[in-house]
Amino acid sequence: MEDVARQFNVRFKYNVDTAGLRLTYADFRIRPYSIDETLTNICKAFDFNWWDQGNGLYKIKPYEYPRRHTEEGARMLDYLASRYHNRAEFEARRDSVRREVRHLLQLDAYRDSLVQGKALLGKVRHYDGYTVQNICIETLPGEHVYGSIYTPAFKGHHPLIICPDGHFYGGRYRKDEQLRLATLARMGAICVDFDLYGWGQSEQEYGKDSHQTDRAHVMQALNAEVLLDYMWMHRKDIDKTRVGVNGGSGGGTHTVLLTVLDDRFTAAAPTVNLASHFDGGCPCESGKPIQRAGGGTCNPELLAFFAPHPVQVVSDGGDWTASVPTLEYPYLQRIWGFYGAQDKVENVHLPLERHDYGPKKRQANYDFFIRVFGLDRSKCDESKVTVVAPEVLQSVLPRK
Repeated sequence: MEDVARQFNVRFKYNVDTAGLRLTYADFRIRPYSIDETLTNICKAFDFNWWDQGNGLYKIKPYEYPRRHTEEGARMLDYLASRYHNRAEFEARRDSVRREVRHLLQLDAYRDSLVQGKALLGKVRHYDGYTVQNICIETLPGEHVYGSIYTPAFKGHHPLIICPDGHFYGGRYRKDEQLRLATLARMGAICVDFDLYGWGQSEQEYGKDSHQTDRAHVMQALNAEVLLDYMWMHRKDIDKTRVGVNGGSGGGTHTVLLTVLDDRFTAAAPTVNLASHFDGGCPCESGKPIQRAGGGTCNPELLAFFAPHPVQVVSDGGDWTASVPTLEYPYLQRIWGFYGAQDKVENVHLPLERHDYGPKKRQANYDFFIRVFGLDRSKCDESKVTVVAPEVLQSVLPRK
C-alpha cells in the first residue's frame, strides 16, 4: 500500500487491521491508469472496501452491505430504468415489489401481535400558535412507542404529518426538531414525532444496544403505523386527504419506507438521505433485507413507487446525497413523467451544506408543505417557537 500511495500520490486511512495480511500477485493488481481499480483489486481479496475522502485521502474500511460507490448506484438505476418503459410496466413491478418489501420487513407478523390498548396522553401545553401533547401507546405486549403531537392552536380540519426521526444528536428532543414541528403546526399542520427504537424513552425499555439490531428496522416502521392509526381513528381534526411524511437522515430513509407501506400518505419530503448507492448505515434503516425485493431495488425506486403524489427531495453537497441532482433526481423525473406529473417531484439541492437539518433544509420543508397542503406562510416564524427541555417531551411511564 505504501507503493500504491507513492505511485498515485495519495494517502490512506485504515479502519481495518492490516497487520500480518499478505496478498499474492499484489504488484499485478495495480492499474497505473486508475487508483479506483487498483484499490478494488486489492481490497476485494480481504473483503475490504475503499472510499475517496477527497484531497487525496482514501479510507480503507470493512465491506458494508448497505453502502456502494456512486458509480454502482448509477448502474443500478440504469438497470431498473431498463425494466419499465411506460406506466403499465412500471406499475406491474411497483405492486409486486411493494408486497415483497412488506414481507421481507416482516411488518405483518408484528402487526398480528399488536396490543389494542388506549393511548396514554399527557397534558396539553399551550404555546404561541400551537400546542404540544405527549403520547404513549403500548404496541406489542409490554412495549411502547413514545412521541409528541404538535397541533395548531386554531380549530379546523388540519393536514397530518408523521415525522420519523433520524440519528442527529439529541434525537427528537433536539432544537431543530422542535423548531420544525412547531413551525409546521403554527402554519396549520398536525405533526407527530416519536423516539427511535432504543433511543430516548425507548432506551429505558430496550437498552441502547437494541437500536443496532434489525428489529429496530421493523419496530420503527411499526411505531409510525401505530401512531398514524391512532391519529386516523381518534382525531376528528385530521384531514384524511392530506397526510404527509417528513424526516431527515435515517428519518428520511423511513419516510421513503412509509410511502411504500401505507397508501394513506399523500405527500412526502425525505431530507438528506436519498441515494441509489446507500441504503442507510444503521440496522434501523437497512437491517431487514428489503433491498432484495424484486430481484434487487434501492431507495430511489422505492420512493418512485409513490408517484404521482407530491415529493420533495432535499440534498446537499457534503454527504452521500451530493449525487441527487445528476443521478437520482433525473430517474425520479422520468417516473413521474409516466403520469404527466413531473411538476410534482422536486429537488432542493444545497451544494455548500453538509449533513444536518439546518435552517435552509427546514425552510425547504416548510415551502413544500405550504404548497401541497395549503399551510399559512404568514405564520412561518421559528422565533415564535418555545424550545423545551427533553423531559418536557417525555410521557409519564405506564405503571408496571
